[in-house]
Amino acid sequence: MHRMTTTESRPEAMADVPGICELPLTRAVVQYRRAHELYRPGGRIQDIGLAVVLEGRFASSVRAIDLGSARIKYLNLASELVVLDWVYGPTLAHLRTLTAADEDPDAARESESAGKRESAGHRDDRNLRRYCFDLALRVLNRRGFSPLTRPTLLRIGFRDICKDLDLHENTVVRIVTGRGTVTRVHLDYEANALVFRTATREGAQTLEGVLREVFPDLPVGRPSVGAPDRTESRQVRFGIPVDFNELRGSLQRMRGGLSHLIARFEPERFRAVGGIVSTFGERATLSRLSFGESDAVGGGLAVH
Repeated sequence: MHRMTTTESRPEAMADVPGICELPLTRAVVQYRRAHELYRPGGRIQDIGLAVVLEGRFASSVRAIDLGSARIKYLNLASELVVLDWVYGPTLAHLRTLTAADEDPDAARESESAGKRESAGHRDDRNLRRYCFDLALRVLNRRGFSPLTRPTLLRIGFRDICKDLDLHENTVVRIVTGRGTVTRVHLDYEANALVFRTATREGAQTLEGVLREVFPDLPVGRPSVGAPDRTESRQVRFGIPVDFNELRGSLQRMRGGLSHLIARFEPERFRAVGGIVSTFGERATLSRLSFGESDAVGGGLAVH
């Protein structure tokens, strides 16, 4: 009599790592960045890269609301997913009601007649943005400073700099560095590096010398291989901050360096911007966060 042993054959090596996340993401507070949506470098000025998933049965196609701009985003998070927290069901329902009212005023009036909304009249878009951003601050206060929250904190801080120095649609500071030459500066949130993009290779080479003067003790060079427009770009790396104070110090140095460049290339604009900032003060959104000693160890779920 022969015993037969049945063993399940091992799948092929590639089948071990399908690269697909099957976790339902509805109610999740997730981070997203440029790789997850088709936006220009830096994103829109109101976006903070932190969103609540309104509908997310599959990670490859989620409908979310950015907690800075309160705009609806369609994201593909299948290959890189960072979940910082989860909202309660009633919070999700409230966000859905507010976004539905924003997209369809007639539906909002029907909800009012049915007693589903407490306030009367058309919802002010600023109220939704305020509610979303307050929610973002609560999430960040809950999670504290960590490698997971660091990109979002940098984005919020750099957004303040852009609003003070060059308020427009995108999270970018524009500086006229020559006749007909506009240099666009955005922040690489993952690497904590300012990226300066010019129109020509010659312009980038000239700018590199100026950057070495403005940031004398920081690495200045081309972005990493594979970066878009690498030959026309230069970056200044500030190092990865290990705590919240270092992060705010990096942002303050970025502000000072960019102000110095504006003063050098556009003195009239520098005086105008300086007058406004001296009157109203620098934006300091991160000061609304209350991080304690325990924040060095952050929570959250990261899936790459």
